[in-house]
Amino acid sequence: MICPHCERNLLRKERTGNICSHCKRRYALDPKTNSLRLSDLRVRRIATGLTDGGRIRITPGQLWYALSRKRLREGGFAPGCARGALLGGAFLGFWGIFAGLSFMLYPSGALLATALGIHLARLLGAGRGIPPMTRAAFRSEALAEWLRVYGQMPPGVVDDSGHPWPGRPADAPAPNAVLVCPDPSIAAFLTADGLPDRHGIALVQGPEQVTALLPALPPHGPVLVLHDADVPGELLLRQLRANLPGRPVADAGVALRTVRGLPKAVPYRDPARKPTAQDMRRLTDLGAFTPEELKWLAKGWRFPLVGIPPVRLLTVLDRLAEQTALGVDAERRHAADVGFMTWPGAAADGPDPAGGP
Repeated sequence: MICPHCERNLLRKERTGNICSHCKRRYALDPKTNSLRLSDLRVRRIATGLTDGGRIRITPGQLWYALSRKRLREGGFAPGCARGALLGGAFLGFWGIFAGLSFMLYPSGALLATALGIHLARLLGAGRGIPPMTRAAFRSEALAEWLRVYGQMPPGVVDDSGHPWPGRPADAPAPNAVLVCPDPSIAAFLTADGLPDRHGIALVQGPEQVTALLPALPPHGPVLVLHDADVPGELLLRQLRANLPGRPVADAGVALRTVRGLPKAVPYRDPARKPTAQDMRRLTDLGAFTPEELKWLAKGWRFPLVGIPPVRLLTVLDRLAEQTALGVDAERRHAADVGFMTWPGAAADGPDPAGGP
């Protein structure tokens, strides 16, 4: 491991207690002692890329996903067991053959069969998509240790705990639209990068907050729904459309059918958060998903908003918010028609609105 302070290559015995034996300074993360194999240098490198070199700010949820991508794709079924069983079986087999101890071939065969079974299970996808460190554990373990050592978040990372949905003062101007975002990490990200204030959009957590804001919205002010590509996200969109007849409710979330076809999109699943049978019946009754998609969703798979590259997500939402403002404000719409409000360089070569996490 490379020391993040003096950049010396440290052997295991040279970094006891997360202290470099050369510069005597403490570091936060050792790849040998955490399930994501994190080091301080890797966290800083990934954070720098996500923030576009410090141009924008991100949240712990987005950092967690970026650090987990490789492990989510590879899977972590029975880590270390296959190699141990293979080496143990081979050792006992050779020992039994050369020492003439035929009874040793039985445990050898059992260990080799175990190694083969684990290998086959991995090929079939066992453990794939299950985070070796959950978002909650990332905060309570990795980030907590980082804060203990450095006293602040990694560069460019803002806290997403608490209540990141900004309230609107009583004397605030009427919003152009409402943006519903249940994920606190994404809500904190959008707030930190100024999107709601920049476009006059009210950022809220769920349907209850939308209802409270309806009297302040323009007659055709839309409700934008930003959600994960999963069962709760799809049901949230349909719930808002059912609750707001006559009001435009636009899907600003991750499009499941599109994102599943992107080679770089890495989904994840949480066995403890599988959708209920009732939720799956509601989703099936919509008739909007194929049997294959329904089966995939029923297993708890999801494409999360935190998996969309932050710069891409912010760019797409900026364009969507600008289009929303033009649709609500007739004067701005007329100005755009004559070129007054046209963004320089706002060409169609930007990111795909579906995202490409």
